[in-house]
Amino acid sequence: MVDDYEPWRRFVSTTLRERRELQLIAEAVDGPEAVQVAQQLQPDLILLDIGLPTINGIEAARRILQSAPKTKILFVSEQRSADVAEEALRTGAGGYVVKSHAATELLPAVEAVLQGKRFVSAGLTGITFTDAEQVQQLAFSNENSAKPHQRTCSAGKTFTNPARACQCR
Repeated sequence: MVDDYEPWRRFVSTTLRERRELQLIAEAVDGPEAVQVAQQLQPDLILLDIGLPTINGIEAARRILQSAPKTKILFVSEQRSADVAEEALRTGAGGYVVKSHAATELLPAVEAVLQGKRFVSAGLTGITFTDAEQVQQLAFSNENSAKPHQRTCSAGKTFTNPARACQCR
């Protein structure tokens, strides 16, 4: 897990402990440390913030995936901008969770990314996927629902749902 805000790291650590099969093996507070730890440990998954000191999370992701290509990355960020999220996902990351939605989306996102699926937070608006791979979106049908709904978008098809504010092309 990579985030420079210690209370957030504690929240994530506590959340991950809800699943026995998940083990937090390291924490980092900036981009260079994240790259170094990833290179040494070759973890299955890295939860990565974008707003990091020294090297931002997007650049750190590029470097991590060069030195640890089997590692999957899930961005967990305050950024709600579709442009930022799309740039983050273009690094090869498997997903993007908006921090304000982490209480309900973090564990489903971790599960999806570890399974090789793509997760996009319901907290993002206006994001478009144009890659040729299938995109798996797990989001909530409405504010009152506690169960995720799955939608798969394939290349050449468009899925739009205002409750999810996401479009796959």
